[in-house]
Amino acid sequence: MKDKKSTAAYREALRYIPGGVNSPVRAFSSIGRSPLFIQKAQGPFITDIDNRTYIDYCLSWGVHILGHNHPSVISAVTKTLKKGTSFGAPTREEVELARRIIDAMPSIEKIRFVSSGTEAVMSAVRLARAFTKRKKIIKFDGCYHGHADHLLVAGGSGLSELAHSSSEGVPEEFVRQTISVPFNDREAVTEAFTKYRGEVAALIVEPVPANMGVILPEDGFLPFLANVTKENDALLIFDEVITGFRFSLSGAQGYYGIDPDLTCLGKIIGGGFPVGAFGGRKEIMDMLAPLGPVYQAGTLSGNPVAMSAGIAVLKELTTKKFYREMNTRAAEFTERLTRIGEQRGVRINACGPMFSIFFTETPVRNYADLKRCDGKRFAAMYRSLLNRGIYLSPAQGEAHFISQSHTPALLKKTLDVIDKTFTYD
Repeated sequence: MKDKKSTAAYREALRYIPGGVNSPVRAFSSIGRSPLFIQKAQGPFITDIDNRTYIDYCLSWGVHILGHNHPSVISAVTKTLKKGTSFGAPTREEVELARRIIDAMPSIEKIRFVSSGTEAVMSAVRLARAFTKRKKIIKFDGCYHGHADHLLVAGGSGLSELAHSSSEGVPEEFVRQTISVPFNDREAVTEAFTKYRGEVAALIVEPVPANMGVILPEDGFLPFLANVTKENDALLIFDEVITGFRFSLSGAQGYYGIDPDLTCLGKIIGGGFPVGAFGGRKEIMDMLAPLGPVYQAGTLSGNPVAMSAGIAVLKELTTKKFYREMNTRAAEFTERLTRIGEQRGVRINACGPMFSIFFTETPVRNYADLKRCDGKRFAAMYRSLLNRGIYLSPAQGEAHFISQSHTPALLKKTLDVIDKTFTYD
């Protein structure tokens, strides 16, 4: 068996960890095989415990925009580790990272760090409710904003692999405060605001959804959301945990020219360490304790190791040629991938260095379209690619990522393998 050690490790994990994993989609359940256990990574490569190396397009679910173990990040983290790992007190690192993020994203005037994207969104929603003195939240089917109770309604990401769109254990009282509508559907958004006029605190959206696969906002949709929230005195929350710093230094909001009231960040700004953040206008953010009545706290919030890693990453991203080179390389890759897919009835959705492969001949513009895609064909393709050394995110409803470390030669190799691997079995 090629995966003998990974298989054994998974069997052992099942004895101690529910499902053998600490995040559901890692179980490879939709792929029809057990997961690989990874021991190390470098640049665009990961290596499993059976010493098989793969070109990695999952990148810890989009964290490693520079590639794994980037020298600048490792150097910064090592320097910080020598001073200590956690103090439970303010540090210069959290101030510097806050300044760098605020300089990059004009809509953010103040920011607070937390330890995960879920925590960032949960806190931003609480803040929005306090600021507007309203209860209801509008979200979109398939957009995943973490596993807080009030947002597990028609969720995407790992939830798109479940039979039901929300989780057991979520009280109906919570669900009633969350309205979920189809993405890219202006009429549904308008109807929700009309039905719950004066009750909606905020609309939260992934500006480019990446948890039901990559879904592109249709022309004018994001400006429409900005206008409709303003007209209804509700806040617009951009969940940029994935898109933040992905294809633009100013995030999706800079790319599309939208200034949300609140922004949630994660992944890239932690450089591989647990992190989250939420920020926005001063008048909203100053409602947080200790200045205001909205409570939020965390022992490891602003952890100096994570802050140092984030600073190192953002320093690399601010070089003039970074996004130009990476986005050009990614565009060439996804353009050829699209041509390959068209020849076989496969759809490719892409935005910057994010892409998804959908086994369908019709456009994928929302969660309902994703659910009509052929999961068996995706699973067969995935297993075939894995056997040929290509590691994608293990679900059709997930995004795949290109990093700075993916060279033109590696991208060409990947395309050649995919061209030979697309299957209808």
